[in-house]
Amino acid sequence: MHGQGQTGAIIIVVGPSGAGKDSVIGFVARHFAGRKDIDFVRRVITRPSDAGGEDHESISGEVFDSRLSAGDFAVAWQAHGLKYGIPKEALERVREGRILIANGSRAALGQFRQVFPRVAVVNIVASPQVLASRLVARGRESEQDILNRLKRQVPDIFDEPDVTTIDNSGPLDVAGSRFVALVSELHGVPLAAS
Repeated sequence: MHGQGQTGAIIIVVGPSGAGKDSVIGFVARHFAGRKDIDFVRRVITRPSDAGGEDHESISGEVFDSRLSAGDFAVAWQAHGLKYGIPKEALERVREGRILIANGSRAALGQFRQVFPRVAVVNIVASPQVLASRLVARGRESEQDILNRLKRQVPDIFDEPDVTTIDNSGPLDVAGSRFVALVSELHGVPLAAS
């Protein structure tokens, strides 16, 4: 389905903790299973691999800093006391024409837009009640940490042209199907270069 000169894109998935980013990404991964032209980025995180959530490469802070200095990451950021990195090979995969999907951070969107030739952002949201109940059910944080997370001010990204907001307060297949439609649209219709 790739035409001559068509470039890939990276879709950055952002949104508050508890919005269900991993669940929606999982839905999309199952939908596109077996497709070599639609791929997912495995992040490098200074979080134990058994902490739950997404499949990631777990490394220490010291190793992360060493790899960052060596230029191993296309994009890197810190949030919630952890360090996150997108391996630089993701950029090569986009240049080969693939559509990549990565769990990202609103704070790092500027970096993604500078580094990757085409970027789309999917902002997964959910109602405050849904966010709170999912965070409690996850059991990774104390009640105070959850309250602090829910109170944290985040930059408003709703009005930016490359952002699609998907509400995941309801059934997963509703939000997942919207995301699948976006991936299909990006795959078939070139984005304007950023």
